Amino acid sequence: MKSLLYVSLLASVILAGCGTAASANAQPTLPFVLVTVAPNASPTPTPFQPIPSTLTGSPLPAQDALQSTPPATLSGDEAAATQTATLPASTQTVVPTIDANMLINTVAPLATIDASGSQVLNNGQETVNFLLIGSDVRSGTSFRTDTMVIAILRPNEGQVSLISIPRDLWVSIPEWQNQRINTAYQHGISVGYPGGGPGLLKDTILYNLGIRIDHTAMVDFSGFSQIVDTLGGVDVPVSCSYTDWRLIDPSFDPQNENNWFLYTTGPGLIHMDGDLALWYARSRQKSSDFDRGRRQQEVLRSLFAQALQAGTLTRIPELYNDLKSSVETDLGLGDLLQLAVYAPKMTSADIRSYYIRPPLVNSWITDAGAYVLLPNEAELQQMLTEALSPATKSVQKQSIIIDVMNGTSVVGYESLAVSRLNYAGYETRIVPSDRQDYAYSVLIDKTVLQDSAQSGPIMDVMGLLPGNLISSPDPTSTTHYLLILGYDYEPCFSPEKLGH
Repeated sequence: MKSLLYVSLLASVILAGCGTAASANAQPTLPFVLVTVAPNASPTPTPFQPIPSTLTGSPLPAQDALQSTPPATLSGDEAAATQTATLPASTQTVVPTIDANMLINTVAPLATIDASGSQVLNNGQETVNFLLIGSDVRSGTSFRTDTMVIAILRPNEGQVSLISIPRDLWVSIPEWQNQRINTAYQHGISVGYPGGGPGLLKDTILYNLGIRIDHTAMVDFSGFSQIVDTLGGVDVPVSCSYTDWRLIDPSFDPQNENNWFLYTTGPGLIHMDGDLALWYARSRQKSSDFDRGRRQQEVLRSLFAQALQAGTLTRIPELYNDLKSSVETDLGLGDLLQLAVYAPKMTSADIRSYYIRPPLVNSWITDAGAYVLLPNEAELQQMLTEALSPATKSVQKQSIIIDVMNGTSVVGYESLAVSRLNYAGYETRIVPSDRQDYAYSVLIDKTVLQDSAQSGPIMDVMGLLPGNLISSPDPTSTTHYLLILGYDYEPCFSPEKLGH
């Protein structure tokens, strides 16, 4: 799987255009940023400063955390679970439709590339970290970065961690005040902060989350759509059916409410052009910012698979010239080519997804009536530590090979199950079905040891009961497990609940 790094960057750029921000000025913006973390650094060297002082605002009523399944009645971010918390005082601080197997682990031939002159991986650190930023630069002279995804690359291990940052995260912005994180970029431009908008946003992330950002990239809505269309569209495994308001046609006036209609997609393997991918990764009227972050990562992971199928690695110079006007980034062509060299080490199972959402944050209403998200420091630090560390469990899981067979006539079930297992770190293969009348899903254990400590987690990931496990030891088998999907299979799942 060759161009994972490049695709991660490219995909991040594409997703970055899925925010709801407004317009930019002369300062360039990127959909993602390259970030570097100091070796063995604490994930929060000076987190969530200053120390909370007096309590202001009002806590929201406690509710259950939002589910990944986007119900039509969700009210948005403000419906997130809440707990009693202390609000920090506002003080100044220093290609066409692809083969489903390509969504998994297929490795394309590695092309010869010239990345001479690039220093992107020669930073002396164990990781290279990208910040992907999205905004709508068409909306006016000011804007907010409503889409932010950190991509942490570990080149030696061939692993990537994606961390979605909610726009309403309440942070301390250096040399300014406590504010939503999505205001940092524009403020950096307005006050002439060193490095402009990217500089202040990078410093804000370092100060509050302990992650040093090395590179940034930003894209707007039109740039996002252009990238997807240039790649020939993208096939996204939509596990949870999603309904939201969508423009009848992209050219219609969005201010006219008669130009909108309720649109539903999934479940299934959905081929999306630029406009549909933008709607899916941006919409949140019927869900929330948290669910939007989940869908954005779905698109990012799918773009990686799409790039592999389309032979994107060999097209990097061409794509760079075609798309460089749509993306503001500090990465050059040589940097992207150097990153592409490491992609053959990776598969979709090497991408870990993380989300800053309840219970890592609590909702709060400020005295001014603004909804913000206060971090739960201990829980958030634990997640960041895991995201910044090598995935030892994933390495163990990837020694297990799971064949996936669709035993129903429901098109795409196998791709959805593969995506689910990949999220949990398992390597998978799609195999042809012997028949399509399986009423129940089963996991066939072909291993000699028949170890429940190994099969149990797989059952949990797929939501199967103990009675759905069939023992069938086969010393000659080239695979460890066969997962057969029946008509009882429920494809919708919450990726944040899958263990890494």
